[in-house]
Amino acid sequence: MPALPKTGQTLLLLMCTLLLSTQAFGASGRPQVVTSLKPLELLVHAVAHDQVEVSTLVPSGSSPHTYQLRPSERQRLASADQVFWVGPGMENFLTRLLTGPDFQDRTMALGVIDEEPHDGHEDEHHDHEKEEQKHEEEESDHHSGHDHGGGEDPHIWLDPTLARTMARDIAEQLKTLEGVDASAIDRNLADFNSNVISAEDRIRQQLVPARELDLFTYHDAFRRFAEHYGLSIAGVLTLSPERTPGARHLAGVQNRLASARQPCLLTEPQFDRQWWDSLMDDVDIPLSTWDPLAGNIEASPRGYVLFQQSLADAVLHCLPENAE
Repeated sequence: MPALPKTGQTLLLLMCTLLLSTQAFGASGRPQVVTSLKPLELLVHAVAHDQVEVSTLVPSGSSPHTYQLRPSERQRLASADQVFWVGPGMENFLTRLLTGPDFQDRTMALGVIDEEPHDGHEDEHHDHEKEEQKHEEEESDHHSGHDHGGGEDPHIWLDPTLARTMARDIAEQLKTLEGVDASAIDRNLADFNSNVISAEDRIRQQLVPARELDLFTYHDAFRRFAEHYGLSIAGVLTLSPERTPGARHLAGVQNRLASARQPCLLTEPQFDRQWWDSLMDDVDIPLSTWDPLAGNIEASPRGYVLFQQSLADAVLHCLPENAE
């Protein structure tokens, strides 16, 4: 058999490469969806079930505040039919890429949500606390990255009411993808709303005894869940989760811990806990771990409801009868 001309060999090679690429990224024939964070993946599963293939960029145990995008993940984004993220206020490492021309048509930022105004006194107290913490941390080294010092708290998925709005927006976007059954999406969304509302009622009853607790959190990420269920955040240890607070700030936190009636420290698995030990030297305070990124939650249609329960369980662990 005569050999193919050089031009034909090149064309054959390109066709084989294209075929392999198609098989790699679309073997199931389902739309490819990429989410920045695991909680968003849970919302996609809730409304799409198995109609799409969905994966998350930030792995379990990592933080979006300090994460760096790898080349393989950049390729995954390039091959995705749809990308969901919270927005520039959360995933700094994606801002330049996802706001560029290559991704604008298939990217949805879920962090732009109209919200009801909070109670004025509550906002005034919160602002005062932030200003106090900023002053305490000014003597520390300069820092970069994620900082909740200004603007709205971007951890919107922790509030189940806002999560239902996010799920609605996700559903509308998924229905535009080729091969997706829009009627099934609508049914799944209705089921999700019903399940979340039922879970809210159950969790609200569970957390009634926890309203007497003074919760101290690693950084200002738990407030949306706490405010939704009437819990009290007595202190935030650092506004900059990627660095250890200065000595002056830690001393102020220790004083607040000592004066609290029923304090509890809520740690996060994404961050270094070594400096927490210094806070515990002279006081006996319950310690509990919560995961805002749902690292241990199975990605399934009921995953978000299980995630909400895991947050409640972390708080309930602080109660005297449950604390170790």
